[in-house]
Amino acid sequence: MRTFVLLALIASAAWTQPLRYDVKRSAGVIAIDGKVDEATWKMAPPIEFIFPWEFQKGAKQKTVARLLWDDRYLYVSYECDDSEITAQFDKRDDPTYRDDAVELFINPKPSQSNYFGLEMNARGTLYDYFYLFPEFLLKRLDFTDVRVKSARTEKGWSLELALSWTDFEGLGTGRPPKRGDVWTANLNRWDGTEPARRLSQWSDSEMAKPNPHNPKRFGQLIFTD
Repeated sequence: MRTFVLLALIASAAWTQPLRYDVKRSAGVIAIDGKVDEATWKMAPPIEFIFPWEFQKGAKQKTVARLLWDDRYLYVSYECDDSEITAQFDKRDDPTYRDDAVELFINPKPSQSNYFGLEMNARGTLYDYFYLFPEFLLKRLDFTDVRVKSARTEKGWSLELALSWTDFEGLGTGRPPKRGDVWTANLNRWDGTEPARRLSQWSDSEMAKPNPHNPKRFGQLIFTD
């Protein structure tokens, strides 16, 4: 009995360990055009999203994300299989999460729980904010040096995002990370329309209902050369 309990505890501890991702330095210039076709993206390990809530209806359409960095930007790409694209919002800070959309939640200072949120629909429309978790979501925050572009693909759509390190000043240093620095983040996708709508993620937020906002379950981004 004691052996069974010990094994159960070990299994539980392993399940709750944060995911880790090595963010490699970009080997070349990335043109932010929404097309994930630069050769340098191939050196970035792919992240395939999971579907934590089995009771959600709708197709489990594949999403693959990648991250890279250089001295000026953090780069994120998403490739989304999508048989029917819905994207109605076209103005900055519109509620893009109601469309077919991808998200980046990112925290440069993992010792605290606040984080930046960026939510982008299939048109490339950006909704950005700062979340003083869990009390206040500051919708008036706007990244000043950010580039977002989306593109249609044979299987659906893709999106590229470039975030300047200077926009993280305050919570972060405002400078490029050093080798070995660790930030935390989660990447999500909202797909389809109700009642057939799904949330998929990099790291399972472990919420009872589909909800991506749980910084305790963010994965770790480790910056490497």
